[in-house]
Amino acid sequence: MDLEFVGIDPNTEHEGSPTVWLDKEHEELVFQGWHGGTELIERIASTSWAEGHAAGIPEGEGVFRLPIRMVPIIRKAV
Repeated sequence: MDLEFVGIDPNTEHEGSPTVWLDKEHEELVFQGWHGGTELIERIASTSWAEGHAAGIPEGEGVFRLPIRMVPIIRKAV
């Protein structure tokens, strides 16, 4: 099943476009954003975690950034 476009960063001009899609078949949100980078991953690794949860980012996962101004788009998706 195709992803359903929900919205794009309202400040996007032509490139670098944080975007939100909905995957109805898997009941998941799909985000496009700026890669978190090494500095953000290091900050995440040094934060507190839920009890029983390993610190850091597991293999196969990643971190990325979306601007706060996209919160209305994320709410629309859910």
